[in-house]
Amino acid sequence: MADTFISKLQDIHRKYLNLSQKLADAEVIADPAEWAKLAKEQSEVEEPAVKYGEYLETERQMNEAQKAAEEETDAEMKALLSDEVYSCRRRLEDLREELKILLLPKDKNDDRNCIVEIRAGAGGEEAALFAAMLYEMYARYCDRHRLKVEGVDCSRTELGGIKEAVLNVSGKQAYKQLKFESGVHRVQRVPETESQGRVHTSTATVAVLPEAEDVEVEIKPEDIRVDVYRSSGAGGQKVNKTETAIRITHFPTGIVVTCQDERSQLKNKDKAFKVLRTRLYDYYNGRSQSEQDARRKSLVGRGDRSERIRTYNFPQGRVTDHRIGLSLYSIDTFMLGDMDEMVNALQVAEREALLAEGN
Repeated sequence: MADTFISKLQDIHRKYLNLSQKLADAEVIADPAEWAKLAKEQSEVEEPAVKYGEYLETERQMNEAQKAAEEETDAEMKALLSDEVYSCRRRLEDLREELKILLLPKDKNDDRNCIVEIRAGAGGEEAALFAAMLYEMYARYCDRHRLKVEGVDCSRTELGGIKEAVLNVSGKQAYKQLKFESGVHRVQRVPETESQGRVHTSTATVAVLPEAEDVEVEIKPEDIRVDVYRSSGAGGQKVNKTETAIRITHFPTGIVVTCQDERSQLKNKDKAFKVLRTRLYDYYNGRSQSEQDARRKSLVGRGDRSERIRTYNFPQGRVTDHRIGLSLYSIDTFMLGDMDEMVNALQVAEREALLAEGN
């Protein structure tokens, strides 16, 4: 392995051992805050440190077997030792690749919760029905991965389609699981209302934003206006007799957030502020880090709302992701939330591009 690579692994290994020693100290154990801080630091380097320790042990075993084979006079024993050297050498190659992956730059937002925004695009009512299908697809995918989904706002059409929906997704690596969904999704199918059996093309846009924490975004009271109104469903259905829906307008950016999913005004307000913080985090952080993020986003496409990322072709039973050229002929199960093969392929593509970039 390259000297800089080895040096980095040695530093990580030393840091891990040092932190382990500190965590065993009686004074640190007596201070929960300090212990938690050190434990968090240790967990961040634990996987590559332990893997490097395995690498060093395998290397030691190989060298010992190599030395013993050179000194051995018995042909049968010499062959066994040679086999052990070969096995260790193969294991070292695998460990090198694993360590390279572990040292790749990580997306700082991967461990965050996220906000998912779905909007109907071109195609009228058919686009709204497709947006509703995406809503259900993501809800089922999240359920498979034990991610919690909470509705923030949803504007439905008379036929049950969705004009716009905002979801809050929380759980282990929620953003990492969904971040590649941002972009324009295209559907090709024959609508139920089409009498001549013609295939129509419609679109919906998806935006996945990492959730901001309270301390990361300052919202000044003078910069916003909070309006309260009665929530209502499609066609005037499910009308609330009390004013529980919330609309927050942020004057400096022009961002407007609404929430009417809960019957409680307070809960709607809390959800609306969470979405506002997230959109502001994306707005300000996106501007300052656009150049840094361009490299990562270019690995599997820009992932913004102006780019067509995926096509759902129902007549052919096909789902194609245009960023990596992968087509799956399992559209029925895919729409039921079985997206793992696609998500894993996108993550692998990002990892391989990063590895190639580092060479």
